[in-house]
Amino acid sequence: MRSSWRPARTGSKETKHLPDQQPDDTVTIEDDAADHVGPLRRCLVTRERHERETMLRFVTGPDSSLLGDALVFDVTATLPGRGLWLSARRDVVDMAIKRGVFAKAARRRLIIPERLADRVELVLENRIIELLGLARRAGAAIGGFEKVKERLGAGQSALLVAASDGSEAEQARLRGHHQVAVVRPLKAQRLGAVFGRERTVHVSIGPGKLAGMIGIEAGRLAGFRDAAVAPEIATMAESGQREPRPG
Repeated sequence: MRSSWRPARTGSKETKHLPDQQPDDTVTIEDDAADHVGPLRRCLVTRERHERETMLRFVTGPDSSLLGDALVFDVTATLPGRGLWLSARRDVVDMAIKRGVFAKAARRRLIIPERLADRVELVLENRIIELLGLARRAGAAIGGFEKVKERLGAGQSALLVAASDGSEAEQARLRGHHQVAVVRPLKAQRLGAVFGRERTVHVSIGPGKLAGMIGIEAGRLAGFRDAAVAPEIATMAESGQREPRPG
């Protein structure tokens, strides 16, 4: 039976409308071992393959209620057990619950946390705060308009983290002609807490692994918000490379 899904390239950010009716159980159950080998994973709902780092992984574990196993969001994709993978989008998580795909994929009864999509969003936000803290302590993250502007001019920024409630015009003025990816995952107050300030609007992340990790996490969070990340997140940020200098 041919899939009713319209083909899309791997990793596409194209918005899709999920059908309310589930195709069939054989399409939903993730029982193909090939789906768990290599860098790609298949979404239980959309059936599309994406890079595993950009997706959401869930696992099952014992629940104290004894009514079934609990579904756990594995934000770092490191917990033991077979992963249940979804595209990083709020509508996909909601549809997975509506269709009961987690229990079908696990082949047993599962306890699904209430407001799962909201919980996932909060965990992703806290993960970004954790990574920003690591970057700050490592000297890779600096905040403030003038400091960020200076680092941009020196070609030492791999990623800009801007407050989601900050002025987009000011963010654009700061970025200028520099080809650096911009993400907007946190409000100024939460961003400022990372630097021990009341508010921070502009943050620069230097080249390295952390820049790529923060960019990827911001991309995952964007699937749960309208404007968490600029649409032009660059490969440069994902690889943690600095902006090419002129000349």
